[in-house]
Amino acid sequence: MNGSDEKRHLDDDAFGAKGNIVSAFDAFPKAKPQYVQHTSAGGKWTVAMALVSAVLFWSELARWWRGTEQHTFAVEKGVSHILPINLDVVVRMRCADLRVNVQDASGDRIHAASALREDPTLWSHWVDGKGVHRLGRDEHGRVITGEGYMSSGSGGSAADHDEGFGEEHVHDIVALGRKKAKWSRTPRLWGAEPDSCRIYGSLELNKVQGDFHITARGHGYAEMGQHLDHKAFNFSHIISELSFGPFLPSLVNPLDRTVNTAPTHFHKFQYFLSVVPTAYSVGHPGDRGSRSILTNQYAVTEQTNAVADNMVPGIFVKYDIEPILLNIVETRDGFFVFLIKVVNVISGVLVAGHWGFRLTDWAREVLGRRRRARHSEGMLGKAHLDE
Repeated sequence: MNGSDEKRHLDDDAFGAKGNIVSAFDAFPKAKPQYVQHTSAGGKWTVAMALVSAVLFWSELARWWRGTEQHTFAVEKGVSHILPINLDVVVRMRCADLRVNVQDASGDRIHAASALREDPTLWSHWVDGKGVHRLGRDEHGRVITGEGYMSSGSGGSAADHDEGFGEEHVHDIVALGRKKAKWSRTPRLWGAEPDSCRIYGSLELNKVQGDFHITARGHGYAEMGQHLDHKAFNFSHIISELSFGPFLPSLVNPLDRTVNTAPTHFHKFQYFLSVVPTAYSVGHPGDRGSRSILTNQYAVTEQTNAVADNMVPGIFVKYDIEPILLNIVETRDGFFVFLIKVVNVISGVLVAGHWGFRLTDWAREVLGRRRRARHSEGMLGKAHLDE
């Protein structure tokens, strides 16, 4: 009787569909726990699949969060007459001995010193003994001077510029590009005699080719009764910020943290800039919820050389506005599409892991049979020799 019950317990009918007719279509049949065998090889494959799935999931999440960037060029359609410039430079001369001017292609001359702020400072506050820029930047890209920050309006004519961004993703650029900008305060002298001048702030220029230059008093432009002794010339300089458009401190520009020293009194530094208007957008323009900011990028070519005594030494920044617009658009898949991709990735890992486990299990079984066969033949051969 007990044997009959045991056979009925092991009968295949015991594993058939039970309940209503819907259960007959179950594509995921269940096996009883007593018929499931756990092996160390299966555990290793499970751990490996879990690790691979975690890595691929994180990679897919990072790709989705970063989005897809599209870079396109187009002719700039909008008409703009103003080009803001943001400057933060330290020159190793006294402020009273420097002249800052802008001469553009339209013939306008702008006395930039009246729109920028000039603070006496010490060269050692900005550069270490090896000639490297010693001041770091905060999370917003502003120079850390230890003196706090001031409103951008106190240093120039552009009072309410946007603050820059600290991330390289376009959606972070657009999101953080709407905050107020602040200039770092100049380090205090604490009674020391200043040997340098910090020139910083924002001013508005004509959006045409121009030349921004820093020269010595009485040189470059005729000034009645003004002539600086040539021994006082020292156009060694530190550029902490030089950008065009809205003040975005965290936007990395080619000339940021530049330190150039003048080996002679008559030395000329020239920077040739090619400015390209750039638009960062999240989502396609015109779509609901799309956001964008407009700024500028530039490429620079540097040239430095000593000049004769009859020439004008100084720092000259020649800029040219390119008639093209660089559009950088970031798009991101919807969350539902992201979930589908994650499911596809993890499913692929599970299928590949299952087949890998089956193949390794089959290979292990084949090798085990061959090993047992060789062992058996060896025992028979030994017994035959003993007879």
